[in-house]
Amino acid sequence: MSGIQVSFEFFPPRTPEMEASLWRAVGRLEGLAPRFVSVTYGAGGSTRERTHNTVTRLRNETGLEPAAHLTCVAASRAEVDEVARRYAAAGVHHIVALRGDAPEGQGRYSPHPEGYANAAELVAGLKKIADFEISVAAHPEGHPDSPSLDADIDNLARKVDAGATRAITQYFFDPVVYLRFRDRVAARGLKIPVVPGILPVTNFKTLVKFSAACGASVPAWLAERFAGLDDDPEIRPLVASAIAVELCRALEREGVREFHFYTLNRAELTTAICRVLGVAETRAAA
Repeated sequence: MSGIQVSFEFFPPRTPEMEASLWRAVGRLEGLAPRFVSVTYGAGGSTRERTHNTVTRLRNETGLEPAAHLTCVAASRAEVDEVARRYAAAGVHHIVALRGDAPEGQGRYSPHPEGYANAAELVAGLKKIADFEISVAAHPEGHPDSPSLDADIDNLARKVDAGATRAITQYFFDPVVYLRFRDRVAARGLKIPVVPGILPVTNFKTLVKFSAACGASVPAWLAERFAGLDDDPEIRPLVASAIAVELCRALEREGVREFHFYTLNRAELTTAICRVLGVAETRAAA
């Protein structure tokens, strides 16, 4: 036994084909006995019903513990609270509470005039509805809207004070980025786990574009490893898994025992990485 614990993130499917792919991934990854699995929530609540349907199906049809993403974007407090009450009624007790990003084309984030202004307010509001377990986001390289990393950690502290029980980081590729952030969080006196978010890279061009928007750096060495592989779909996942294992091993040597994987609704890469890390499958794949 490795002593490593894992959790996985999925996104709600948009088409029947994507739905089939998601549930194949769920069936395979369930055997790795994750602590929980989270389901994302689109900008402006654009996936609200699909997220709810996916989360409740996970609750009712699998042995997994689902966590529902919930954001402040484009919704009043009453609307957000109603979604939270529906989750509580469905037996979903874990929420990933996020401020959220502005819908594409709307520029910078602006709170709804009758909504929660930020994630700390959202956490406090959720705690008034039910005794949810609440995970929140952390940004080891700083959120794009934040003036400094210290301001980011102050914001994390407000979320912890409001009732958050775990932080999950934005993805990163340099272990030092995470370790320095973890040390700064500890120095601030925050006692919650800071779980590293791990993104196995499946499409380097997409990664570069997304990273520019979310404030994650893409090291030059990563570009070099994927150079010339755009048209080599058989080799890319092998490189991706090796990079992710290297990162996790470096963090493990520094005492990290829990990882959150952004699966992109694909099981193969995440399963391979977990197996190399010593996370055994508890039963045959579905």
